[in-house]
Amino acid sequence: MSPTENSPVCTVRVALPHHLCVLAGTGSEIDLAVVAPVSQRAILDALESRYPMLRGTVRDHVTLKRRAKVRFFANEEDVSHDPPDKVLPDVVASGEKPFMIVGAISGG
Repeated sequence: MSPTENSPVCTVRVALPHHLCVLAGTGSEIDLAVVAPVSQRAILDALESRYPMLRGTVRDHVTLKRRAKVRFFANEEDVSHDPPDKVLPDVVASGEKPFMIVGAISGG
């Protein structure tokens, strides 16, 4: 199902890691208008549209695949490996809980 002009718009809360907040000049959490149905792709499209300086930081410029060291959480569950068009939980679409973008920590 692709969004149309008549698709409802949801206000989604997005939590960003510190380095992306600095790059975008925002606080740690932002409100985004996202065309329903709310999915990872819909959120990231809205994020990159509103904050073009973030293009390429969360997902690859060409393939639009999630960067390896980035994880996504919805309703406190890791949804990083879910299909990008899978509809996210209602608590995220309603803005009750944030969609979290987290920089993975690696090393030893």
